[in-house]
Amino acid sequence: MNPDRQAMIAGLGKGRDRDNKRDITAPRLDNNNRISKPQYKPSSKPITGSNSTPVGSSGPGKYLTQDEQSEQFVADEDKFVLKQAKKKADIRVRERRAKPIDYLAFNLRFIDTDRDVFDDHDDDVDIPVPSPERVLQNLNESQLKELEEDIKSYNTLETNRRNKEYWSALSILCDEKRNKLKPQGAEGRAVNTVAADVDRILAPKTLEQLEALEKQIRAKLQSNEPIDTDYWESLLKSLLVYKAKAKLKHVCLEIKAARVEVLKAKDPERAKALEQADALPDAALALTSGPSKALSRPTASTSTPLAASSSNSSSSTAPPPGTARFASTGNEDFSQATKALYDREVARGFLEGEEIFTAEESLTSNPKPVWADKYRPRKPRYFNRVLMGYEWNKYNQTHYDHDNPPPKVVQGYKFNIFYPDLIDKTKAPTFKIIREGGRRRGESFAPAGKEDTCLIRFVAGPPYEDIAFRIVDREWDYSAKKERGFKSSFDKGILQLHFQFKKIYYRK
Repeated sequence: MNPDRQAMIAGLGKGRDRDNKRDITAPRLDNNNRISKPQYKPSSKPITGSNSTPVGSSGPGKYLTQDEQSEQFVADEDKFVLKQAKKKADIRVRERRAKPIDYLAFNLRFIDTDRDVFDDHDDDVDIPVPSPERVLQNLNESQLKELEEDIKSYNTLETNRRNKEYWSALSILCDEKRNKLKPQGAEGRAVNTVAADVDRILAPKTLEQLEALEKQIRAKLQSNEPIDTDYWESLLKSLLVYKAKAKLKHVCLEIKAARVEVLKAKDPERAKALEQADALPDAALALTSGPSKALSRPTASTSTPLAASSSNSSSSTAPPPGTARFASTGNEDFSQATKALYDREVARGFLEGEEIFTAEESLTSNPKPVWADKYRPRKPRYFNRVLMGYEWNKYNQTHYDHDNPPPKVVQGYKFNIFYPDLIDKTKAPTFKIIREGGRRRGESFAPAGKEDTCLIRFVAGPPYEDIAFRIVDREWDYSAKKERGFKSSFDKGILQLHFQFKKIYYRK
């Protein structure tokens, strides 16, 4: 032991003599060199990060009580659950298997200040996401009910004021949409009698004007004046819907501005087109033509007619305002009827395993149609999907499992091509399968591990040009089973050809 330390310990056990003598080995006492512990001075700021309440604490608000600690724990848990829910929504949207709630959450991420920037992907701005109005547009009552529950969950967990306004507005619109789908009784018929007057009053008003009018209506309903209660309650209910639409529009404009800023560094031309557009960007932002290749001379082809149906629609020779971002060629169809059909198909979203399909082939050897002098040729618009999935054959079952799945393969296609302005509506469009290099149906020239491809060419009448896509050449499944999904129709200006490939089973 250190001698000084030993001497100090020994000196503590000995008292002093009456004649004031001391042990010469003890340390010298000097009151001027004493080190004293500083006195505790209570802080003016409350301590909020303590995990336990110290004994002897005085004064309210300096430490967290047990109830406050529980509240803090619940808040942290809610924050974690919300973060995980947003991550899952992002993943499902990126993998093209999103539900309606995922599109709504993904749209909000562009202005969400609480999001983790490390979760952002460079190509997020290119992902086709419909606007909130289009998400709600084609949902049935059961889907709306499920969506409403999901929206309430997000709204409960959110703490950001702007985000809560977004979810609250969507909740009101979702409830309004559900009420419209319900059968109307006497009360509903009474409400419809004043619907025209309500729309006329509320439609042109801004958010500030709607809030001021809301205060006046509530004051009138709470007063003792002799008023038509049904009318004013109906007006208030409709006002809350218009108010929600105005708030949602404001948030959507912020989302649009945020996407424009992201696009400016990546694609200035698209950013400029988006900035000039009137609506929130949808799936058309990400749709571009696939790689172009010249067609070889076809050697074998088959032609299949599609069922015909009539369609009435108006056309326009020039692209409507705000649609310049959709253009890929100068002769593409930009009629208002086509855009309406296109927007409706985009709003349907994607099922599990579906992805956008844009592998269009240029028909450079296509001769000029005989009717080109009479009608302006135009290229039809389309919104196609490819079905991707796993094939659990013997090889894949041996070498892969569900945690480590095999590569996805093409399992089918869904073609949706729009011909709303077809001149002769009695003749339905047709399609041809074209195989190059002298290959016939059932033959394979592809090397091992590869699949043969062919062209599917869609042929219509004036004023539409032919359009072709390169697809995997496998045998189609024409069965009428619902899960196989075969569909070949032409109705209301939309040519729909949906098919899946036959599954091959090997017998032992």
